[in-house]
Amino acid sequence: MPGSPANSISATTRICAVYGHPVKHSASPALQNAGIVALELNWRYLAFDVHPDDLAEAIRGAQAMKYIGLNLTVPHKLLAYELVDELDESARTWGAVNTIRFEGQDDAGEWVSLGELPVDYEGDIRTKGFNTDADAIVRSLCEDLGAELKGATVVLLGAGGAGRVAALRLAAEGVKSIRLVNRTESKAVAVQNEIRETYPDVNATAGYPDDQKADILLNATSLGLKDGDASPLDESRFSVNGAPKVYDMIYRPAETPFLARAREAGAQTANGLGMLLYQGTAALEIWTGRIAPVEVMRAALRKEVYGN
Repeated sequence: MPGSPANSISATTRICAVYGHPVKHSASPALQNAGIVALELNWRYLAFDVHPDDLAEAIRGAQAMKYIGLNLTVPHKLLAYELVDELDESARTWGAVNTIRFEGQDDAGEWVSLGELPVDYEGDIRTKGFNTDADAIVRSLCEDLGAELKGATVVLLGAGGAGRVAALRLAAEGVKSIRLVNRTESKAVAVQNEIRETYPDVNATAGYPDDQKADILLNATSLGLKDGDASPLDESRFSVNGAPKVYDMIYRPAETPFLARAREAGAQTANGLGMLLYQGTAALEIWTGRIAPVEVMRAALRKEVYGN
Protein backbone atom coordinates (compact mmCIF):
# COMPACT_ATOMS: atom_id res chain seq x y z
CA MET A 1 0.00 0.00 0.00
CA PRO A 2 1.26 3.53 -0.69
CA GLY A 3 3.31 4.93 2.17
CA SER A 4 3.31 1.64 4.07
CA PRO A 5 6.23 1.30 6.50
CA ALA A 6 6.73 -2.18 5.09
CA ASN A 7 8.16 -0.87 1.82
CA SER A 8 8.99 2.82 1.85
CA ILE A 9 9.95 5.99 3.67
CA SER A 10 8.32 9.12 2.35
CA ALA A 11 8.29 12.84 3.07
CA THR A 12 5.32 12.21 5.37
CA THR A 13 6.87 9.40 7.44
CA ARG A 14 6.56 10.16 11.16
CA ILE A 15 9.28 9.35 13.70
CA CYS A 16 9.42 7.85 17.19
CA ALA A 17 12.64 7.03 19.00
CA VAL A 18 14.37 5.73 22.09
CA TYR A 19 17.05 7.78 23.86
CA GLY A 20 19.61 6.08 26.07
CA HIS A 21 23.29 6.10 27.03
CA PRO A 22 24.31 3.51 26.01
CA VAL A 23 21.59 2.45 23.59
CA LYS A 24 23.22 0.11 21.06
CA HIS A 25 21.89 -2.92 22.96
CA SER A 26 18.27 -1.78 22.67
CA ALA A 27 15.68 -4.12 21.17
CA SER A 28 13.04 -1.37 21.20
CA PRO A 29 13.39 -0.60 17.45
CA ALA A 30 12.61 -4.23 16.58
CA LEU A 31 9.69 -4.23 19.03
CA GLN A 32 8.13 -0.94 18.00
CA ASN A 33 8.67 -1.20 14.24
CA ALA A 34 6.91 -4.57 14.26
CA GLY A 35 3.92 -2.95 15.96
CA ILE A 36 4.01 0.02 13.58
CA VAL A 37 3.97 -2.26 10.53
CA ALA A 38 1.11 -4.33 11.96
CA LEU A 39 -0.93 -1.16 12.53
CA GLU A 40 -0.13 -0.03 8.96
CA LEU A 41 1.27 3.31 10.09
CA ASN A 42 3.67 5.38 8.00
CA TRP A 43 5.97 5.74 11.02
CA ARG A 44 9.52 4.65 11.88
CA TYR A 45 11.15 4.04 15.26
CA LEU A 46 14.86 4.78 15.73
CA ALA A 47 17.43 4.65 18.53
CA PHE A 48 19.80 7.46 19.53
CA ASP A 49 22.65 7.52 22.01
CA VAL A 50 22.06 10.71 24.00
CA HIS A 51 24.38 11.77 26.80
CA PRO A 52 22.52 12.90 29.94
CA ASP A 53 23.98 16.39 29.55
CA ASP A 54 22.27 16.62 26.15
CA LEU A 55 18.89 15.16 27.09
CA ALA A 56 16.97 18.44 27.37
CA GLU A 57 18.28 19.60 24.01
CA ALA A 58 17.53 16.24 22.40
CA ILE A 59 13.92 16.32 23.64
CA ARG A 60 13.50 19.88 22.34
CA GLY A 61 14.92 18.80 19.00
CA ALA A 62 12.43 15.95 18.66
CA GLN A 63 9.65 18.36 19.63
CA ALA A 64 10.74 20.84 16.95
CA MET A 65 10.88 18.07 14.34
CA LYS A 66 7.38 16.88 15.29
CA TYR A 67 8.31 13.42 16.47
CA ILE A 68 5.34 11.38 17.66
CA GLY A 69 6.97 10.14 20.84
CA LEU A 70 10.04 9.00 22.72
CA ASN A 71 11.01 6.15 24.99
CA LEU A 72 13.70 6.83 27.58
CA THR A 73 16.04 4.25 29.01
CA VAL A 74 19.10 4.34 31.29
CA PRO A 75 20.01 6.92 32.58
CA HIS A 76 17.27 9.33 31.53
CA LYS A 77 14.08 8.36 33.38
CA LEU A 78 14.53 10.56 36.43
CA LEU A 79 16.06 13.44 34.46
CA ALA A 80 13.10 13.54 32.08
CA TYR A 81 10.66 14.00 34.95
CA GLU A 82 11.77 17.63 35.23
CA LEU A 83 11.96 18.24 31.48
CA VAL A 84 8.41 17.65 30.22
CA ASP A 85 5.59 20.18 30.08
CA GLU A 86 2.94 17.90 31.58
CA LEU A 87 2.95 14.72 33.64
CA ASP A 88 0.46 11.88 33.34
CA GLU A 89 -0.81 10.38 36.59
CA SER A 90 1.43 7.35 36.02
CA ALA A 91 4.54 9.54 35.95
CA ARG A 92 3.43 11.54 38.99
CA THR A 93 2.68 8.37 40.94
CA TRP A 94 6.00 6.64 40.25
CA GLY A 95 8.19 9.72 39.95
CA ALA A 96 9.89 8.84 36.66
CA VAL A 97 9.25 9.24 32.93
CA ASN A 98 10.09 6.53 30.40
CA THR A 99 7.64 7.58 27.67
CA ILE A 100 7.02 10.99 26.16
CA ARG A 101 4.11 11.86 23.89
CA PHE A 102 4.33 14.99 21.75
CA GLU A 103 0.94 16.65 21.65
CA GLY A 104 -0.80 19.35 19.61
CA GLN A 105 -4.26 20.86 19.77
CA ASP A 106 -7.12 19.60 17.62
CA ASP A 107 -9.96 21.73 16.21
CA ALA A 108 -11.71 21.67 19.58
CA GLY A 109 -8.60 22.89 21.37
CA GLU A 110 -7.94 19.53 23.06
CA TRP A 111 -4.39 18.28 23.44
CA VAL A 112 -3.95 15.06 21.45
CA SER A 113 -1.06 12.96 20.15
CA LEU A 114 0.67 14.43 17.09
CA GLY A 115 -0.06 11.07 15.52
CA GLU A 116 -3.72 12.09 15.37
CA LEU A 117 -2.94 15.41 13.67
CA PRO A 118 -1.88 16.17 10.09
CA VAL A 119 1.82 15.89 9.27
CA ASP A 120 1.83 19.60 8.38
CA TYR A 121 0.33 20.66 11.74
CA GLU A 122 1.72 24.10 12.66
CA GLY A 123 0.23 24.80 16.10
CA ASP A 124 1.77 24.65 19.55
CA ILE A 125 3.42 21.39 20.62
CA ARG A 126 3.89 20.22 24.20
CA THR A 127 5.54 17.23 25.85
CA LYS A 128 3.67 14.89 28.17
CA GLY A 129 5.49 12.33 30.30
CA PHE A 130 4.22 8.85 31.20
CA ASN A 131 5.55 5.86 33.10
CA THR A 132 4.84 2.45 31.58
CA ASP A 133 7.63 0.62 33.45
CA ALA A 134 5.84 0.17 36.76
CA ASP A 135 2.96 -1.94 35.51
CA ALA A 136 5.28 -3.76 33.08
CA ILE A 137 7.60 -5.10 35.78
CA VAL A 138 4.70 -6.41 37.85
CA ARG A 139 3.12 -8.10 34.84
CA SER A 140 6.41 -9.67 33.80
CA LEU A 141 7.20 -10.98 37.28
CA CYS A 142 3.78 -12.60 37.46
CA GLU A 143 3.79 -14.06 33.94
CA ASP A 144 7.45 -15.00 33.49
CA LEU A 145 8.21 -16.21 37.02
CA GLY A 146 4.72 -17.07 38.28
CA ALA A 147 5.48 -14.81 41.22
CA GLU A 148 2.90 -14.24 43.94
CA LEU A 149 3.64 -10.67 44.96
CA LYS A 150 1.23 -10.12 47.82
CA GLY A 151 3.01 -11.09 51.00
CA ALA A 152 6.30 -11.80 49.22
CA THR A 153 9.77 -10.94 50.49
CA VAL A 154 11.97 -9.20 47.91
CA VAL A 155 15.65 -8.32 47.67
CA LEU A 156 15.97 -5.53 45.12
CA LEU A 157 19.39 -4.66 43.72
CA GLY A 158 19.52 -1.03 42.63
CA ALA A 159 17.69 2.03 43.91
CA GLY A 160 18.14 4.30 40.89
CA GLY A 161 15.41 5.17 38.39
CA ALA A 162 14.31 1.63 37.50
CA GLY A 163 14.89 0.25 40.99
CA ARG A 164 12.98 3.01 42.71
CA VAL A 165 9.95 2.58 40.42
CA ALA A 166 10.03 -1.20 40.86
CA ALA A 167 10.25 -0.86 44.65
CA LEU A 168 7.30 1.50 44.86
CA ARG A 169 5.20 -0.60 42.48
CA LEU A 170 5.95 -3.80 44.40
CA ALA A 171 5.02 -2.03 47.62
CA ALA A 172 1.72 -1.05 46.03
CA GLU A 173 1.15 -4.73 45.23
CA GLY A 174 1.37 -5.57 48.94
CA VAL A 175 4.70 -7.34 49.26
CA LYS A 176 5.60 -8.10 52.85
CA SER A 177 9.12 -6.72 52.78
CA ILE A 178 11.64 -5.12 50.43
CA ARG A 179 15.36 -5.11 51.11
CA LEU A 180 16.94 -2.33 49.05
CA VAL A 181 20.58 -2.75 48.06
CA ASN A 182 22.45 0.04 46.32
CA ARG A 183 26.11 0.97 45.87
CA THR A 184 25.33 4.42 47.27
CA GLU A 185 23.44 3.49 50.43
CA SER A 186 21.82 6.91 50.78
CA LYS A 187 19.77 6.23 47.66
CA ALA A 188 18.48 2.99 49.15
CA VAL A 189 17.64 4.78 52.38
CA ALA A 190 15.75 7.47 50.45
CA VAL A 191 13.60 4.84 48.71
CA GLN A 192 13.17 3.00 52.01
CA ASN A 193 11.80 6.16 53.62
CA GLU A 194 9.53 6.86 50.65
CA ILE A 195 8.00 3.39 50.92
CA ARG A 196 7.59 3.66 54.68
CA GLU A 197 5.73 6.92 54.27
CA THR A 198 3.46 5.81 51.43
CA TYR A 199 3.07 2.10 52.21
CA PRO A 200 3.52 1.77 55.99
CA ASP A 201 2.48 -1.89 56.01
CA VAL A 202 5.52 -2.82 53.90
CA ASN A 203 8.75 -3.53 55.78
CA ALA A 204 11.27 -1.56 53.69
CA THR A 205 14.90 -1.65 54.77
CA ALA A 206 18.22 -0.67 53.19
CA GLY A 207 20.72 -3.51 52.96
CA TYR A 208 20.74 -7.29 52.62
CA PRO A 209 18.51 -9.37 54.91
CA ASP A 210 20.26 -10.96 57.87
CA ASP A 211 18.61 -14.33 57.28
CA GLN A 212 19.78 -14.43 53.61
CA LYS A 213 16.36 -15.49 52.42
CA ALA A 214 13.85 -13.96 49.99
CA ASP A 215 11.07 -15.10 47.71
CA ILE A 216 12.30 -12.94 44.84
CA LEU A 217 15.74 -11.53 43.99
CA LEU A 218 15.53 -8.75 41.42
CA ASN A 219 18.35 -6.91 39.63
CA ALA A 220 17.42 -3.36 38.63
CA THR A 221 21.00 -2.19 38.06
CA SER A 222 22.77 -1.98 34.69
CA LEU A 223 25.52 -4.36 35.86
CA GLY A 224 25.67 -7.21 33.37
CA LEU A 225 24.91 -5.05 30.38
CA LYS A 226 28.58 -4.87 29.38
CA ASP A 227 31.20 -7.61 29.18
CA GLY A 228 33.34 -7.66 32.27
CA ASP A 229 30.78 -6.02 34.55
CA ALA A 230 30.95 -6.99 38.18
CA SER A 231 28.03 -8.97 39.58
CA PRO A 232 25.23 -6.83 41.01
CA LEU A 233 25.04 -9.31 43.91
CA ASP A 234 27.55 -9.48 46.75
CA GLU A 235 27.39 -13.18 47.57
CA SER A 236 29.35 -12.64 50.76
CA ARG A 237 26.24 -10.79 51.97
CA PHE A 238 23.47 -12.76 50.24
CA SER A 239 23.80 -16.09 48.49
CA VAL A 240 21.97 -16.59 45.22
CA ASN A 241 20.76 -19.85 46.80
CA GLY A 242 18.60 -17.73 49.11
CA ALA A 243 15.95 -16.93 46.49
CA PRO A 244 13.93 -19.44 44.44
CA LYS A 245 12.93 -16.81 41.84
CA VAL A 246 15.49 -14.48 40.25
CA TYR A 247 14.74 -11.70 37.77
CA ASP A 248 17.13 -9.47 35.85
CA MET A 249 15.76 -6.37 34.12
CA ILE A 250 18.57 -6.69 31.56
CA TYR A 251 17.46 -8.62 28.47
CA ARG A 252 20.60 -8.36 26.34
CA PRO A 253 22.59 -10.48 26.87
CA ALA A 254 19.61 -12.80 27.21
CA GLU A 255 21.33 -14.50 30.14
CA THR A 256 23.64 -12.33 32.20
CA PRO A 257 26.30 -13.97 34.39
CA PHE A 258 24.03 -13.09 37.33
CA LEU A 259 21.12 -15.04 35.82
CA ALA A 260 23.38 -17.92 34.78
CA ARG A 261 24.66 -18.19 38.34
CA ALA A 262 21.08 -18.22 39.66
CA ARG A 263 19.98 -20.87 37.15
CA GLU A 264 22.94 -23.07 38.03
CA ALA A 265 21.95 -22.72 41.68
CA GLY A 266 18.51 -24.09 40.83
CA ALA A 267 16.49 -20.87 40.83
CA GLN A 268 13.70 -20.13 38.40
CA THR A 269 14.96 -17.22 36.29
CA ALA A 270 13.68 -14.63 33.84
CA ASN A 271 15.24 -11.68 32.04
CA GLY A 272 13.70 -8.29 31.32
CA LEU A 273 12.23 -9.14 27.92
CA GLY A 274 8.70 -9.29 29.30
CA MET A 275 9.13 -5.93 31.01
CA LEU A 276 10.37 -4.42 27.73
CA LEU A 277 7.43 -5.92 25.86
CA TYR A 278 4.76 -4.55 28.16
CA GLN A 279 6.25 -1.10 28.66
CA GLY A 280 6.68 -0.87 24.88
CA THR A 281 3.18 -1.98 23.95
CA ALA A 282 1.77 0.51 26.45
CA ALA A 283 3.89 3.27 24.91
CA LEU A 284 2.63 2.45 21.41
CA GLU A 285 -0.94 2.65 22.68
CA ILE A 286 -0.20 6.04 24.26
CA TRP A 287 1.10 7.37 20.94
CA THR A 288 -1.54 5.83 18.67
CA GLY A 289 -4.69 5.59 20.79
CA ARG A 290 -5.04 2.05 19.41
CA ILE A 291 -4.63 -1.43 20.86
CA ALA A 292 -1.08 -2.67 20.35
CA PRO A 293 -0.52 -5.98 18.52
CA VAL A 294 1.11 -7.65 21.53
CA GLU A 295 1.79 -11.07 20.01
CA VAL A 296 3.32 -9.59 16.85
CA MET A 297 5.58 -7.43 19.00
CA ARG A 298 6.44 -10.35 21.30
CA ALA A 299 7.51 -12.45 18.30
CA ALA A 300 9.67 -9.62 16.97
CA LEU A 301 11.38 -9.27 20.35
CA ARG A 302 12.10 -12.97 20.66
CA LYS A 303 13.57 -13.04 17.16
CA GLU A 304 15.73 -10.01 17.92
CA VAL A 305 17.06 -11.28 21.25
CA TYR A 306 16.96 -15.08 20.88
CA GLY A 307 17.08 -15.42 17.09
CA ASN A 308 13.89 -17.49 16.93
